Amino acid sequence: MKIDKKIIKELSDYLDEFNLTELEYTEKDTKIKVSKKNISVTNSTAKINNDQVGSPEVSKKSNHTKSGIEITSPIIGTAYHAPEPGAKKFIEIGKKIKKGDTIMIVEAMKTMNHVPSSADGIVKEICVEDGQPVEFGQTIIILE
Repeated sequence: MKIDKKIIKELSDYLDEFNLTELEYTEKDTKIKVSKKNISVTNSTAKINNDQVGSPEVSKKSNHTKSGIEITSPIIGTAYHAPEPGAKKFIEIGKKIKKGDTIMIVEAMKTMNHVPSSADGIVKEICVEDGQPVEFGQTIIILE
């Protein structure tokens, strides 16, 4: 199977032009899905995955005044600091957390998605308020 790179490039350009996170194109038995974190081509037997969607990312860069390890939102939705209103928060500033610990819940389409920490560290900054909308890739906490 030959992959038409022009179509993938054009779809990628549309992501930026229209500020989209994902776009899908289907023609006959070929399906091309492009997202900011995932490019896949499906043709009955072929599939290419460059990355896994839904994994929080760790970055050493910071758009904030403080530096550290940034944990970003894996999806678009509404961030919640606790499993339910009035319950104990998952994290607090100064709390030591381990990779895999739930740091927040991001609700998307009535589904509560637990966001795990992708690194060990001490919570330095919580970058989103409880109940605040978050974007894909937006920094939600910073660890030191």
